[in-house]
Amino acid sequence: MSVVYFTDMTTTPGMGLLDKLRILVEKAGISRIIKKDDLVAVKIHFGEYGNMAYIRPNYTRVIADRIKSLGGKPFLTDANTLYKGSRTNAVDHLWTATVNGFAQEVTGMPVIIADGLRGNDETEVPIDGEYVKNAKIGSAIALADVIIAITHFKGHEQTGFGGTLKNLGMGSASRAGKLEQHSTSKPVVNVDNCTACGMCERYCPTGAVKVVKFENGKRYAVIDYDTCIGCGQCVAMCNYGAMVPQWNASSELLSMKIAEYTKAVLKDKKGLFVSFITNVSPDCDCWSINRPPVAPDIGIAASTDPVALDQACIDLVIKQVGKDPFKEAHPDVSWEAQLAHAEKIGLGSRKYELQNVGIALR
Repeated sequence: MSVVYFTDMTTTPGMGLLDKLRILVEKAGISRIIKKDDLVAVKIHFGEYGNMAYIRPNYTRVIADRIKSLGGKPFLTDANTLYKGSRTNAVDHLWTATVNGFAQEVTGMPVIIADGLRGNDETEVPIDGEYVKNAKIGSAIALADVIIAITHFKGHEQTGFGGTLKNLGMGSASRAGKLEQHSTSKPVVNVDNCTACGMCERYCPTGAVKVVKFENGKRYAVIDYDTCIGCGQCVAMCNYGAMVPQWNASSELLSMKIAEYTKAVLKDKKGLFVSFITNVSPDCDCWSINRPPVAPDIGIAASTDPVALDQACIDLVIKQVGKDPFKEAHPDVSWEAQLAHAEKIGLGSRKYELQNVGIALR
């Protein structure tokens, strides 16, 4: 049975939240997974610009300092988004991270956008899964020696909840990898947004995209679907939102692909996973706003088992609230599918022992 370590949000003058986080990650085994000169990817969601529910940067400094004391070389990382927003490319992504407080002076480690400038710096990781054969992972994460995921636990409109599996599986994927998870079909062209700049045509690996001039004098991109392989390269290269993913994967299929992508991220890697059950918003931090929380701040949990950790976070929220707020917020989405499939493919166990750590006296 897996162990999940937990500390609540209570504090005393001699035991603040940063102190409790230090104790928590030590108990969870951070010193056992890092050796000298390891490149350590600290995976986090920097928050979309305007969203205020993301994890405070101060916490990441605790993780960075401990990694460095063990001889490791930490870097904060996330991969670019598939949708067009404030984290679509590395320039905007780095700007957003800085504005939201994740400057190196605060966190003690540099920020590296995992899939590069336009989201196409990826490494294919073979896993031969039921739904994913070769996962497209941002290279900075794929090439790291160790991964530590710091996750804001919350609800999610497409998967029911967003926890460690979502942070790793979707968050570490390149833009093409995100397309593979979200869609069962190929991109379409929004001709109203197309400027006929030719970037999609230039970078299409199969020559499936051409900029065509029509009889009415207008020019825009056209996709030959017989040649298109659905790699997402055109989506990554377009600056204007003209190459549009079809968000048509069912919530259950999306959840299972996320689990398989997580398996790829963790392949041949040691990992530690920390979840903040705070500001438990009903929706993803990818929105530029955040709705009021569906649960009070509960605490911080950590484990080397990402499945047990996500299950424990759900159980803690439901116990605190007295109902399932994720199901209430998104009644047509089942969060169980992601955890069931993750357990099935060997990512971890839904059975766990919860151990309280560093509980401050009230």
